[in-house]
Amino acid sequence: MSAENGMSRRAALVKLGLFLNGIVGAALAVPIVRYLLSPVIREKKICYESWLSLGGLEQFPAGQTRLATYRNPVVSSWDGETGDIACWVRNVDNQTFQVFAINCAHLGCPVRWFAQSNLFMCPCHGGAYYQDGSRASGRRSADCFSTAIRSRVGNFSSKLAKCRHQVSRS
Repeated sequence: MSAENGMSRRAALVKLGLFLNGIVGAALAVPIVRYLLSPVIREKKICYESWLSLGGLEQFPAGQTRLATYRNPVVSSWDGETGDIACWVRNVDNQTFQVFAINCAHLGCPVRWFAQSNLFMCPCHGGAYYQDGSRASGRRSADCFSTAIRSRVGNFSSKLAKCRHQVSRS
């Protein structure tokens, strides 16, 4: 025990240890608290439930399937061209449209449209899909991923989802 301040060396080291443990605990708690509060404090961004423009209706002639691109709504500034996502747009009869993801439902490989045979073909496993997105041949898997769509006065939009829809022009 020290005569001048009434504290032993052992008590001083215990207090110093508690102080340093408190600093380390606070440093470790910051990311945990930030993670727990992130849904409350983060800003609302455009998400996958938003409507995305795919271009004008004149770009998609009746009875044809065309490749279109849109910008990923949750992209960061450093993503560059990887934030542009391709999709296939099928104009069934100038009133009904279908939008398909460019990836097959089996392994996610990029499918290609072959207008001569009216088929989407997957290069990974030989899978084929009809023009409406249903499976024609290949490994047993789901149909092509397609999305909900809408058109407004010459503009065409798609809503991202993994379901198969046919939506009439409104």
